[in-house]
Amino acid sequence: MNECYGKKIVLNGELQPSDQFDNTMVYEGDSVYEVIRMFKGNPVFFYDHMERLVTSARLQNKKMLADPETLKRDITNLTKSDRKKETNLKIVFNYNKDTQNYLVYFIEPIYPTEEQYRKGVKGILFYAERKDPASKVINHKLRSSIYHKLILDGGYEALLVNENGQVTEGSRSNIFFLKDDKLVTAPENMILSGITRKHILEICGEQNISVRMACVKADRISDYDAVFMTGTSPMVLPFCCIDDNNYKVRIPLIEKLRNLYVQRMEESISRFRTGKIE
Repeated sequence: MNECYGKKIVLNGELQPSDQFDNTMVYEGDSVYEVIRMFKGNPVFFYDHMERLVTSARLQNKKMLADPETLKRDITNLTKSDRKKETNLKIVFNYNKDTQNYLVYFIEPIYPTEEQYRKGVKGILFYAERKDPASKVINHKLRSSIYHKLILDGGYEALLVNENGQVTEGSRSNIFFLKDDKLVTAPENMILSGITRKHILEICGEQNISVRMACVKADRISDYDAVFMTGTSPMVLPFCCIDDNNYKVRIPLIEKLRNLYVQRMEESISRFRTGKIE
């Protein structure tokens, strides 16, 4: 299935019809990538994503195929050609044999519904861990395995459990556990630290919300009152259950974090428009 969602793409700096998109330019060879939320027609936390893209390329010993200013121009041109207000945008640097391409294109978003924010979503435990957690690279085999497991179990997100029985992160999110108004989340060196997570942690610091950096054991997740994920698409989304463990959902602290995060999203758009680095 073609994951491109839109009328146009940017291929190596040139605006092209979307029928020029080919999945092999993403999933064959090696790829580093970023997924950015478009909010009111503008990318959210653009410069944060650029910083992580640079880091991913460096950790994988790959060359940056376009600099942040070039990508900013590409996004602006793509947005003008296809005015999607609420969607996700994907940037891919693909290194395949002797060919190197970079793409910028829209992907169809899967955003939580208001009911899911209100009632929470189902999570499952999945025993696997990322090979290079600090780099945002495409692992098609792992992604497919998780996707099929989620379908079989009717889950929304998979919580990854490492060989030591520790919950590290979600398959496409970061995970926070809540007990008595105190948060627990995995240490930076064990996960792909998301942009949303970064801002949630900064908000917690500003609001004097206690956060402990530690991995929760998979067999101790029932000790917590609530669990939520953070990510580009879900923002701040609570779980109603993980496997057979049920959790509280309507937690004022979680709703407060989501509201403050949305405020930051809007502020980041202003900085993107004015060109001020975040």
